[in-house]
Amino acid sequence: MSLFSSVGWESWDVEHRPLIPEGMPVLVDDDLRFEDGPGATRPAAVVNRWLRELPASGVPSTNSWAVYARAVKEWVEFLSEHGVGLFDSRDRLKAGLSRYAEHRAAGPLARRFAATTWSQHVSILSLFYRWALDEGYAEAEPFTYRSARAIFAGTGREVRVNLAVRRTPKPHVTIKYLEREFIDLFRRGLRGLAPDGTADTGFSGREMTRNAAVGDLALATGLRLSEFTHLLPWEIPPLPSIPAAIPIPFPVPGGITKGRKFRTTWISYEALAGVHDYLQLDRSAAAEGSNWRPPRRWGEPLRVTEPDARGGRINGVRRSWESLTPPERRRLVAPDGGSCLLAVKADGGPFTAWATVFERTADRIRARFEPRFPHVHPHRLRHSFSMRTLEYLVTGHYRQAAKLVRDTDTDAALVFYLTKAEPLLVLRDLLGHSTVLTTEKYVKRLDTTRIYRQAYQTAGAAIGLVDDGAVRREVDAEFGGDDEAGL
Repeated sequence: MSLFSSVGWESWDVEHRPLIPEGMPVLVDDDLRFEDGPGATRPAAVVNRWLRELPASGVPSTNSWAVYARAVKEWVEFLSEHGVGLFDSRDRLKAGLSRYAEHRAAGPLARRFAATTWSQHVSILSLFYRWALDEGYAEAEPFTYRSARAIFAGTGREVRVNLAVRRTPKPHVTIKYLEREFIDLFRRGLRGLAPDGTADTGFSGREMTRNAAVGDLALATGLRLSEFTHLLPWEIPPLPSIPAAIPIPFPVPGGITKGRKFRTTWISYEALAGVHDYLQLDRSAAAEGSNWRPPRRWGEPLRVTEPDARGGRINGVRRSWESLTPPERRRLVAPDGGSCLLAVKADGGPFTAWATVFERTADRIRARFEPRFPHVHPHRLRHSFSMRTLEYLVTGHYRQAAKLVRDTDTDAALVFYLTKAEPLLVLRDLLGHSTVLTTEKYVKRLDTTRIYRQAYQTAGAAIGLVDDGAVRREVDAEFGGDDEAGL
């Protein structure tokens, strides 16, 4: 398997630039041939056609293309070792799948798959065979399905369940997010402070204003690592003239989102104010007059002039920020010098090593102050945002804040949204999930039981229905059978 590059295509004796996307995986047989004669297309060529159609089939990510290609490649190689063709008869394909499942579950250690990885591969192979059947390349597939009905919020739909998916026991809840007190510790750690808010005399780090601003941004918006890393200063929303009682809408450009889908999340006034302080002071001092230019291996510099909130001139041509991908954003050079990314280094170059910053901060907190403090990777901040937001939505925090704003007749659209939308629907929009079913499964992997338990206890005690002890016992009974019922 290799990744396609069109560099030098002019010398390939072709009339037009190839339509194959950059970075698209290409499978080639050992003899470097794609057919055995006129009309005798090899399976590798069929797989390559399927891969080329992925961007138009809901799989726009370059990283996903490679995952899909490896899954089919390893399946083809395994079948070949056992004398089974990729488009063989159903009986032989089913026998091959049975042997492959055993190989991935109990075969050589290096070849074994965890249940989740196996299920991912099965899903990819199922998509491939359904495509091959529709296109007439295959007459059978190795999978067997059963019908099921998925129901959410009173709406049901028929789904097909692949029986080859490996069954897994319901895992115990593990903490994948930062509790409130740990969030406070982490935020202080990014600022070089001890847990009591005083200066950490044992810390000699730099760029603390930058790290604190971006860390707070990630915690307050739920953005993915690739999203907050590649934001541009002009895409940061303006700061309201007075502190806001409700969150402030935060547009996320489609060029940097998963699936390239524009969405709007939100940010707190405090976090947004921290970002603006960084932009006006520390970042301006580092970037202005910088001689930084992107390394040659990244491609030619993209010089920006006349920037505004929507876009700017890039090498003289007007472009929208929305259209720029992360690699292109890393090559942007600001009008006054330096990188155009939100976070920059002392020399004005782009700073992207956030996983290192967060992990080192967590290591220092764990070593000096709190031995229980967990490892912190960027996605843990997204989980933390999800849990805190869901808690606020369930307990009515945002509804109360929205009522205050409604009484002042400001931001009516967001107020209506906060007061009328279901919590999971709000969270779906903020996180950028395609459906609320994704959000539902996502939050089930976090400790949502605690949120609902506390909400029920608080509500019951507040209206005097039962005493706290009775509330606790009743809620324990409601949640006690979750594992057995699979809820």
